[in-house]
Amino acid sequence: MTATRPPIKVAVLGATGAVGQTFVRLLQGHPWFELAEVAASERSAGRAYVDVTRWIEGEMPSAVAALTVQACDPSAVTSPIVFSALDSNVAGEVEAAFAAAGRLVLSNAKNYRMDPDVPLVIPEVNADHLALLDGQRARRGWTGGIVTNANCAATMAAVALAPLHAAFGARRVFAATMQAVSGAGYPGVPSLDILGNVIPFIGDEEPKIEREMQKMLGVVSTSGVTPAPFVVSAHANRVAVENGHTICLSVEFDRAPTLDEAAQQLRTWRGHAAVHGLPSAPEVPLQFFESDDRPQPRRDVGRGRGMTVSVGRLRRDPLFHLKFVAMGHNTIRGAAGGSILNAELLVATGRAGAR
Repeated sequence: MTATRPPIKVAVLGATGAVGQTFVRLLQGHPWFELAEVAASERSAGRAYVDVTRWIEGEMPSAVAALTVQACDPSAVTSPIVFSALDSNVAGEVEAAFAAAGRLVLSNAKNYRMDPDVPLVIPEVNADHLALLDGQRARRGWTGGIVTNANCAATMAAVALAPLHAAFGARRVFAATMQAVSGAGYPGVPSLDILGNVIPFIGDEEPKIEREMQKMLGVVSTSGVTPAPFVVSAHANRVAVENGHTICLSVEFDRAPTLDEAAQQLRTWRGHAAVHGLPSAPEVPLQFFESDDRPQPRRDVGRGRGMTVSVGRLRRDPLFHLKFVAMGHNTIRGAAGGSILNAELLVATGRAGAR
């Protein structure tokens, strides 16, 4: 993408919700993309965005306030790249319709993540999985396509585990999450349920963590992805933190690393070279802390403009080999920011098909 090329027009589906608003914020002033369209439910269509959106954080960008909300239909939304913040209850049919109509859909929903021909991508971790798009288009007869990003907690765990799995081969993973209330959308969890409390259940969260990490850290081929050969056991908990999912991980490896070996992998990992220099890519995708009391959401969630995953408390595990803590911004790295980075990678590698 050169500086002289005009920006690519993009749309946000589900633009009035919490993740949709994060897309809107992050796309303001983007050097490659111009937010041209916002779409939401039929009851909001035809009205000004400012009139149907209860804006959550800061001031609504003036450039989007007067946009007319469109229906989530490819006949109404014409941008070649579409970011989907739709709930999984409606995302399946809508996203497929846009892909069939020639649009590139960057989805946050769970509907297509585990389909064999759909890339489930964290660019620094598995940029090569975008090759699945070729087979997806051929098999489904689409001129567009669907690329998904992972469950927000699985994203933090996968980024933290990626350099260690590559070096030592993960065999068994135990994960216990402490997930921020913003992950439940808006208005989210009632205050009297979460204040001073921990809720030890988030619907469908544990299965997503357990299966999505295997796909993301698996090996891609022309026939699909061979899942990584480790097993994951996950506990998911909702806690009274605004932003930032924290995950405590214990991992057994094929070869037990020393603490120094593991720390070196975490300290120096920069991810796939194709991502370096993209507009939304953080300079340091994984920040390793030597101190015992980090990472912390309050102190570290904004690192890399919300795109850096922080890792610390690396130590020996008496049952497995190592244990450590990972944390990252769930609505930026784990949702909207991750999708935008996926789109940037698609454009940079010539797979977007956008002009």
